[in-house]
Amino acid sequence: MPSNSGPQSVHAYTNDALGVADATELAQRVKRGDVSAEELADAAIARARSVEPLIGGLVADNFEGAMETARRLDRRQAGTESGFFSGVPTVIKDNTDIEGLATRHGSKAVPESAAATTSPFALQLLDQGFVCLGKSALPEFGFNATTEPAHQPPSRNPWNLDYSTGASSGGSAALVAAGVVPVAHANDGGGSIRIPAACCGLVGLKPSRGRLIDNDAARTLPVNILVDSIVSRSVRDTAHFMEQAERYFHRSSLPALGSNEGPSGKALTIGLVLDSINGHATDDDTRRTVENTARKLEKLGHRIVPMEVPVAASFPEDFALYWAFLAFGVKANGRKLINPGFDKQQVDGLTNGLASKFRQQFYRFPAALWRLHRSHQHYARAMTRFDAVLTPVLGHTTPPIGHLSPNVPFATLFERLTRYVGFTPLANATGAPAISLPMGMSRDNLPISVQFMGRHGGERTLLDIAYTLEAEAPWPALHQAGAGTQAPVTAGTIL
Repeated sequence: MPSNSGPQSVHAYTNDALGVADATELAQRVKRGDVSAEELADAAIARARSVEPLIGGLVADNFEGAMETARRLDRRQAGTESGFFSGVPTVIKDNTDIEGLATRHGSKAVPESAAATTSPFALQLLDQGFVCLGKSALPEFGFNATTEPAHQPPSRNPWNLDYSTGASSGGSAALVAAGVVPVAHANDGGGSIRIPAACCGLVGLKPSRGRLIDNDAARTLPVNILVDSIVSRSVRDTAHFMEQAERYFHRSSLPALGSNEGPSGKALTIGLVLDSINGHATDDDTRRTVENTARKLEKLGHRIVPMEVPVAASFPEDFALYWAFLAFGVKANGRKLINPGFDKQQVDGLTNGLASKFRQQFYRFPAALWRLHRSHQHYARAMTRFDAVLTPVLGHTTPPIGHLSPNVPFATLFERLTRYVGFTPLANATGAPAISLPMGMSRDNLPISVQFMGRHGGERTLLDIAYTLEAEAPWPALHQAGAGTQAPVTAGTIL
């Protein structure tokens, strides 16, 4: 375990088949025959074994299945056409079914039983040729903003092992940041792609509602706040993933994305929001990072305009009640919704607290639901003057392990979460796209990220901004000398 003597980081980068390449480069190498899918899978498995005892990103491995899939892909390479990312290793978050693997949703309340089928989005992702190494960790049902399940060790941030990975896709983010895989599955119901990407220094794009295939849970919600995607280390990996996903499925009501290979150079009008509508001021380091990003964009010819948060003042309370409604629904109907063996007596303190909050305030729910539905129109009207909005991802820098633990008394935990997560839920309720980009570092050797929100269907604009900032001020990675305050480390080694 890490000591308290100072920032301690870990990564798995080494001189193997994966190297320091992103997913796009690895896929190109496989197609050229420079490296095989089997070699990539073998390297990723070795990396996982070296750092997993320290970061806790995986909850179940599929190593034998991954090697079989990789060998099958290698046999196909010389014959039929395969997916864009053919042979690239990845992981699937443990709230998404993969046939033959258990789906535990980060909860002791869910028994370990193998899924009979693969979920619709997982099929869309795996169609691109990815090789699944296993299932990544999340907090119970994705409700928390840190990946610290009450029944198992937490996922730790590879940049500083004393700190959180964020959530709910925290296991995926830890594995990508540590170099085990170049991209990983993530999903987002209130910030669960963007928050762990922000904590771990990654690119995290939450797509527009309906851009990618909905899983069953999303289809049943009164307000669909859930979307799936990936976290990555490069903008082009995210852009190529979105392009290839569109080849598998495209909703005609949204503008096509097509190919997006770099910045367009187009001048944009970008709104600027520094403080959350929930009344909590952004901390100094985060505010400084957002302001520095705004200045970079202005120097590049973009117009930055301060703006009010484009939503009704009731939004924070309405979304919190919706969050509580989801917890109440899971606890009350877990056997039907999740698994016949669901045991509601085993849910953690956060799920229990949220469910109790809903029971106490259920009479407010119809009006809150009506306002959440209308948030789409409010946001769309406000965005007619802007191409995008720049905000923090989080209200303050990444907290240490334990700060947001589900074992913290609920009233304290809820207050801490509302201070921390004030910017990301708006994109979920409105259905707008949003992206997290790492643009600074804290004194604790942790990334600080900014968020850009776009118009509905406006992922191309967000990727344009991301490409521009990546080229202008490339963000550090753990394998680079001088990243944060630490020198690089070899596989399985802690500084």
